[in-house]
Amino acid sequence: MKISLKKCHFGFKELKSLGHVVSGLSLGIDKKEVAAVLLKPMPQNKKEIQSFLGFAGYYRQNNKYFASIARPLYKFCDKDTVFEITVDRVKAFESLREALTTAPLLLMPDFKLPFKLYIDASGDGLGAALHQVQIINDKPVEVPICFISRKIKPTEARYDASQMECLCLVWALEHLNYFLEGCVFEVITDFTAVKSLLNMKKPNRHMLRWQIAIQEYRGNMNIVHKDLNIHKNADGLSRWPLLNNIDNPAYVPEEASPQIPIEGISVRDLNTTFFEEARNSYTQDKNCSILCQLFNKNCKDNSLIHALDEVWKKSYDEGRFHLLDGHLSEDRTRGKVKTCIWWPMRQKDVAEYCKTCDRCQKAKKTTGKRFGNMIKIQEPSIPWEIVHVHWVTGLPPGGDRIYNACLVIVDRFSKTPIFLPCHKDDTTMDTALLICNRVVSWTGIFTNINSDSDPKFTSALWKNLHQLFGTKLSALQPTTHKLIVWLKGSSKP
Repeated sequence: MKISLKKCHFGFKELKSLGHVVSGLSLGIDKKEVAAVLLKPMPQNKKEIQSFLGFAGYYRQNNKYFASIARPLYKFCDKDTVFEITVDRVKAFESLREALTTAPLLLMPDFKLPFKLYIDASGDGLGAALHQVQIINDKPVEVPICFISRKIKPTEARYDASQMECLCLVWALEHLNYFLEGCVFEVITDFTAVKSLLNMKKPNRHMLRWQIAIQEYRGNMNIVHKDLNIHKNADGLSRWPLLNNIDNPAYVPEEASPQIPIEGISVRDLNTTFFEEARNSYTQDKNCSILCQLFNKNCKDNSLIHALDEVWKKSYDEGRFHLLDGHLSEDRTRGKVKTCIWWPMRQKDVAEYCKTCDRCQKAKKTTGKRFGNMIKIQEPSIPWEIVHVHWVTGLPPGGDRIYNACLVIVDRFSKTPIFLPCHKDDTTMDTALLICNRVVSWTGIFTNINSDSDPKFTSALWKNLHQLFGTKLSALQPTTHKLIVWLKGSSKP
């Protein structure tokens, strides 16, 4: 994880972020952001209602009765509902607007302490409030952590009271699992049937599914019943079309965008003269009839223009039909020309045109390091003058000495291979003795040995042997190593 110092703030008691005021102990609503809601009257169409509900829903965790208050306004958003302002909807709008400006401050949870989850269900919606008893000013105080709510679905409206309260518990546990998972908490409800949800002997299909869903909380969850009179607390400006003026508390002065002057405009028009010249050129081309037959038979696009070399070159020179505008690369230019015009040797002419374009050569220059000059590989004049050496490992053990590798030596002149069984962990001395006893004694001393950069060939022992014999080791020439790599790939153990 990397931290950007530009985004860090040190020594602050609280910060404003995404419409909230965040401190080390609490999470509240930015009053400057919410104050702009008081300036807006009752929405006059469905789009404004949706915008207001979207903004209010952003702060729904700070409002206890969000779903119940906003229920009349959500009916505006139904597809077949006629927009009509009623007294109930005006009251709902004003109540929700007032709830945003007076929302309680949410404190940060302490996961070492137990939680209290208040749940309640009604005919309009479901609600839950998560609280925790924390020590503030040396006194235990029950503080709010989070509020959630939603309206009930049409199918849920047919549930009885017991099912509705149990549904509220399951729904609250699913949405607050990031607070309650692994923690001890107490569920407080005003309906006694919720206490028997986990131990119900003959549950229906809904209850059985909910029992399985909350089994993970068994042992950490304690369900407590409280009287209805005691159980009372559980019952975005960017999308808000406010004018950006001084009356808006979130007013931000608009910065004037810099004006970029245009030095010149170049416009080219493909006039009728080009088509007349192309049409007249058909009579001068002896192969025109054959080409037209091929185009009609093999080409799916009949919009191609067939032109002689003189016609398209003249059009380029006069700037009337400049298909290379934009100074594209050779491949993109060829694809652009291919869609509209054809002439013999088209690909070659387009490549030459791009190479002679001054702006293309300046803008499309090649990047990276330049390639080095090619070096001629030394060829042998007699057999066993230059050899290639390579190891083949990963072979199944075999033989009297349980060999598990093979040393391959190939003569560059005659392409004769020699396969020497060996061990994968042979030392440099073992490899040197193997080559001297099994190969050099039969072929003579090599002039040049090509190998990879294996430590067995680049060690001090081999350097001394080459100095003694007057030979040369080429351990850093992978281009000369293709012969033995091909042989190794084609051979079978």
